[in-house]
Amino acid sequence: MKLNEGLESRPLARVASGGELSRLMLALKVVLAAHDVVPTLVFDEIDQGIGGEVGGRVGEALKDVSREGRQALVITHLPQIAVYADQQLVVAKGKKAGVATSDVEVVEGEARVREIARMLGDADRATARRDADELLKTASEKSASQSGTPSPQARAHPHH
Repeated sequence: MKLNEGLESRPLARVASGGELSRLMLALKVVLAAHDVVPTLVFDEIDQGIGGEVGGRVGEALKDVSREGRQALVITHLPQIAVYADQQLVVAKGKKAGVATSDVEVVEGEARVREIARMLGDADRATARRDADELLKTASEKSASQSGTPSPQARAHPHH
C-alpha cells in the first residue's frame, strides 16, 4: 500500500494501525456481506482515531454487517458505536489478592443509559444521561427503520 505520493509501497500490515485495519475489514465486510458466510466478526480498536459523527457512521455500518444471521463482537470506547449494539457488555479490570482480573457485565435499561453517560464523560451528570438516552433512542430508531421492525431499545424507551 502506498500512503502518499513519494513514499514507497509497503505491506498494509506495516502501515496501518489496528483501528485502521479494523475499519478496512468493516468496509470490506459491508461490500462483501451478501457473499460472505462468516457467522462471527470481531472488531477490536475500530474506534481508534475517530469520534463523533464518524463514530456514529461506523456504528451504523457495524449494525448493517450484523444483520442476516451474523454476529459482530465490537470492542469500543465510543458511545456513538456502543449504542448500536443489540447487547452491551461492560468489561471492568481489577485486582483480587494481587492478581489482575476482568469482570464482564451485561448492561440493560437504566444501567445501559448510565454506562453510555459514563462513556460520554460523567454517569452522574443529568445532561450526560439525557444525551445517552437520546443517543440510544436515535440508534434504535435508525436500526428499526433499516430493518423494518422496532428494536428492543425502541420498545423499552418509548418517545418522551
